Amino acid sequence: MQTEPTKSLVGEEYEVEVGPVAHGGHCVARTETGRVLFVRHTLPGERVIARITEGEETSRFLRADAVEVLEPSKDRVPAPCPFSGPGKCGGCDWQHVKPGAQRRLKGEVIAEQLRRLAGLTPEEAGWDGTVAPAEGDKVPAGQVPAWRTRVQYAIDAEGHAGLRKHRSHDVQPIDHCLIAAPGVSELGIEKREWPQIASVDAIAASGSADRQVVLTPKPGGRLPIVELDKPVSVLRVGEKDQRIHRVHGRPFVRERADGRTYRVGEGGFWQVHPQAADTLVKAVMQGLMPRKGDMALDLYCGVGLFAGALAERVGDKGAVLGIESSKRAVEDARHNLQDLDRVRIEQGKVEDVLPRTRIDSADIIVLDPPRAGAGRATVRHLAGLGARRIAYVACDPAALARDLKYFEEEGYRPAMLRAFDLFPVTHHVECVAILKRVG
Repeated sequence: MQTEPTKSLVGEEYEVEVGPVAHGGHCVARTETGRVLFVRHTLPGERVIARITEGEETSRFLRADAVEVLEPSKDRVPAPCPFSGPGKCGGCDWQHVKPGAQRRLKGEVIAEQLRRLAGLTPEEAGWDGTVAPAEGDKVPAGQVPAWRTRVQYAIDAEGHAGLRKHRSHDVQPIDHCLIAAPGVSELGIEKREWPQIASVDAIAASGSADRQVVLTPKPGGRLPIVELDKPVSVLRVGEKDQRIHRVHGRPFVRERADGRTYRVGEGGFWQVHPQAADTLVKAVMQGLMPRKGDMALDLYCGVGLFAGALAERVGDKGAVLGIESSKRAVEDARHNLQDLDRVRIEQGKVEDVLPRTRIDSADIIVLDPPRAGAGRATVRHLAGLGARRIAYVACDPAALARDLKYFEEEGYRPAMLRAFDLFPVTHHVECVAILKRVG
């Protein structure tokens, strides 16, 4: 017996009163019949026409775009980007929102995740409820800061560069990305055609004049001769091994933070905002208060950003162990910190490598896990090391809140939490929590 297919509601429109902001760059609304909508391109308190973009009659909730604003919020501004809006580029969530209001919305999301997933009020988390802008990002309403030093351009069927639409593989061709850093924009990626290429990653180091593009050809595609508006290194993703190979120029870019230079190879991870690395190092070190002779751990250490900062502060009698899963990042970290013999970098997953080290105690710990968080097992292991303080760097407030709950179960609570708007006009936010053992 075949079941009837459920009816799609895509394209249906509802007039709704918009409720609170939710994690993910949208707000919550309800139809007259009580159906929950996650609505983009709107603000709390607005009255809008919401057009369904995803969902069926049986769906637990529906996704929608605000296609007409009937009663606007006082925090609304005209979106400065012509490619922002319903059905267009999905890179930005809050182009239509005043800068100060964007930070308030992010603060509300953090507070809601802390309450719901960790059972903590802002006061209990040691947080004043604010989200701090990065230095240089305070711009007038109607403008956006050009902060993104790494941009992944998707290439459409005609070879034009663009950005993905929200929750879609479709490409929105663009001629300029307003949030791209000047070093990315000056490459002129959008001006030329990219036949046989699937994507172009553009990287403009903020700690040097290094520029890099990483090309991913379509299956069977040939690599074009790359002539851009500025000198640039070129790398490509191999079709068979999916590894990154140098075509010409340096296979890395050089970044600066906390007075040190860091090599970041093959399009590897580095904070995207020019001020992010220094901002986070400062917050972590102020919270941990390292002492000479400390034994420190830097988990998910990347190319060694926090390990380098820790090593400078624990001195010759201290020690730092970094653990990172990416083989290339470990090579870079070892290169970057080769002058510090008190630093050791191990390659592998934290949950696998840390038990093998047989380290049974540590004085201070930094962890900067991927978006999914560290997880209960890793948190339990870290709590067992008896660290004086633990710094948790998080790019996702939901993962942070879940892990804070696990830490509380193991006897650690946040003594301080700070939030930074290192991704303006998007819903993303960076947090630093400093944990101490209860009692």
